[in-house]
Amino acid sequence: VRICTRAGWRSVCSRRNVCSSPSRLQSCMSAWVIDQYGTNEVLKYSEDINVPTVHSPSEVMIKVHAASLNPLDISMRGGYGAKLLKLRRDPMSVMDNDSEFPLILGRDVSGVVVDCGSEVTHFVPGDEVWAAVPPWKQGSLAEFVTLTEYEVSHKPKLLSHTEAASIPYVANTALSALVNAGGLCRDSSSNKRVLITGGSGGVGTFSIQLLKAWGAHVTVTCSQNAEGLVRGLGADEVVDYTAGDVAEQLEMMEKFDVILDNVGGEMEQLAMGMLKPWSGAKYVTLVTPFLLNTDSMGLLDGTFHAGFTLHSKAIQNLISSGVFYRWGFYAPDGPALDEVSSMVDAGKILPVVEAQFPFTQVPQAFQKLEDGHARGKTVVRVTVLFKEIRGAAVLCAADYKRDLSF
Repeated sequence: VRICTRAGWRSVCSRRNVCSSPSRLQSCMSAWVIDQYGTNEVLKYSEDINVPTVHSPSEVMIKVHAASLNPLDISMRGGYGAKLLKLRRDPMSVMDNDSEFPLILGRDVSGVVVDCGSEVTHFVPGDEVWAAVPPWKQGSLAEFVTLTEYEVSHKPKLLSHTEAASIPYVANTALSALVNAGGLCRDSSSNKRVLITGGSGGVGTFSIQLLKAWGAHVTVTCSQNAEGLVRGLGADEVVDYTAGDVAEQLEMMEKFDVILDNVGGEMEQLAMGMLKPWSGAKYVTLVTPFLLNTDSMGLLDGTFHAGFTLHSKAIQNLISSGVFYRWGFYAPDGPALDEVSSMVDAGKILPVVEAQFPFTQVPQAFQKLEDGHARGKTVVRVTVLFKEIRGAAVLCAADYKRDLSF
């Protein structure tokens, strides 16, 4: 059976109520949690966290084999977006002071389905899956996580769980930004000129590969020591931001159809003059003040102020140069990951894993990410199975070549 979704046709299992609860499920699990917002010291290991059981007919429960970290995890550890995310978790929290703690971080997951709701048709226990956990849900730095089936996708067959965990969150973020905000897709990207700022991080390395698979011409800004990585992923032109004035280097190039900005700050103002005027060109930034505003001003004032800022900048740039100014956001989308899974198995997208840590070293993994200068993703091995320790091609950011050490 196939169903039509926003990302296309999706096969589903024709058997209903196949997913029955295991006869015995443990009541507590191990997880890394925070009980307050702060620096790395607030991360705590616990073996007494309640297992997130299936409550909705459309939910699936996943045993986590691997997770990976994103800059958002560091920000959330410090309280970024706390007010809005708490309200999203529980709309009634606006009426009380219930704590959101203990809070489990971690947005990427690769693992195996162990339980399903009665209306789940796309998965059965034993399926290997991957997903991006929405920031308003308990995260993947735990033994188990529960998501709706619409947020989950079957894992690429060619990847281990460790490799697969490096992709979902950046894939959903990049697709949301490039497709929903940037207006690009497989059929409209041929020969489009796209600039990606901060191209050596997770979103950047995924976006390079996606856009090249779609036929776009890709220019990337990064530091000199990441040039080999981004060129290996397919970048056509690379601008070294450590080798002089970035604006001067970019202004010597032909103007762009789309800019995906992972840097923000001064780059936003510079980027507007690098887009093709009056041709439908789009600037999409992933560095927005929305959650910062709701944190500092409150939900209503912060939302209003962010909306006013977006509206003002959009109107100003549209009137002055015919350029569309847009914000990009992560959006959970299991069907979109189905398409990414197919591209991975077809060899069009490779996982970019910079560092791996065992579950016992989650604080060290956070510190590695916090040190900056990312060259791909930092992965945490939650459950290690001998069957997945195999020779699998990975583009390792450490030496910019295929690493067969798995």
